[in-house]
Amino acid sequence: MIKRKLLLPALISASVLVGCGGQEAQQKGGFLPIVDIQSAEVIDYQPQQTFVGRTEAMEDVSIVPQVSGYLTERYFTEGEMVVEGQRLFQIDPAIYRAKVASAEASVAQAEAGVTNTALDFDRGKDLLPRGGISQSEFDRLTAVKLQAEAALKAAQAQLQAAETDMSHTEIVAPFTGRISESLASIGDLVSPSTGVLTTIVSLDPMQASFSMSEKQRLAAGADRMSGNGEGGAKRVEVFLSMGNGYDYEHAGKLDYVGNRIDVNTGTIALRAKFPNPSYRLLPGQYVEVIVKEKATTPHIVVPRLSVQTDLEGDFVMVLKEGNVAERRNVKLGPQTEQGVIVLSGLVEDEQVLTKGLQRVRNGMTVRLQGQGA
Repeated sequence: MIKRKLLLPALISASVLVGCGGQEAQQKGGFLPIVDIQSAEVIDYQPQQTFVGRTEAMEDVSIVPQVSGYLTERYFTEGEMVVEGQRLFQIDPAIYRAKVASAEASVAQAEAGVTNTALDFDRGKDLLPRGGISQSEFDRLTAVKLQAEAALKAAQAQLQAAETDMSHTEIVAPFTGRISESLASIGDLVSPSTGVLTTIVSLDPMQASFSMSEKQRLAAGADRMSGNGEGGAKRVEVFLSMGNGYDYEHAGKLDYVGNRIDVNTGTIALRAKFPNPSYRLLPGQYVEVIVKEKATTPHIVVPRLSVQTDLEGDFVMVLKEGNVAERRNVKLGPQTEQGVIVLSGLVEDEQVLTKGLQRVRNGMTVRLQGQGA
């Protein structure tokens, strides 16, 4: 009985020694986790932000007739580019030509009346000192002369109005742009009340409108820009992405910053202007607006696959002396082509683990890939 009591503790002690020996053998033997490492690099990073925007024409006009009449000619091809001053439509000018002729006759008649009353006034002016006419008669001649001059001005104004109406019978393009389809046919009776004949939009340059939050506004330095974007060209560059991996080839510049924060969305409106010589951009098109700071700043980057996340946040495993893995909590920035930016938690040239992370724990000894057992 005494032998059994002594034997049991001995067996337990032996098993503990075997277990400790197994763990020690695992750390010193070939059962260490195999990992791969990569150095944390420093790159010159150009901070950028991307926003969803929509393109807009700088000029967008609806062509509406200013006078009434029958449409006699159309001088453009639908969908083509038209230049400023190019003829678009012709309204029958016959009735307006007659009004101009009548107004010219009224002017001539008024000019004759001014000449006649001026002669009477001059004669009365000579006779008045000699007593040839009374003062009241001279006052009447003066009033008649002034009435004739007023009548001439009224006739000239009517002539100018008639000539203006006459000029409106020929409808021309107010600026260079692309014209839409015609909404009226030859022979239609058109007037200001009949509505739009066609529309024209300018295509070069083109604008892109977008919004950014107050935090993004401060990060981009837009709080130091004037309302017309002045000052932004020295700080930021603006680019467009049209989707499907296609980046627009022309850089733009900010030309408008809103004057208030929208209380409903917490954003401020901005606009950038882009050259569009090949007319690839069209009004109403959704695009990505990329705002980049011109100045570059050094940042540490690591491969994205080296970053892990748990309840404490983002972290990486760093290889320390003696091939010991150490957990390092990090604060991440944006993703770049070289890797993900680490804002804090790492220094340059530290070795981060990139493979075999599933079996690695903080303080564990590891074996580098390619090393012997």
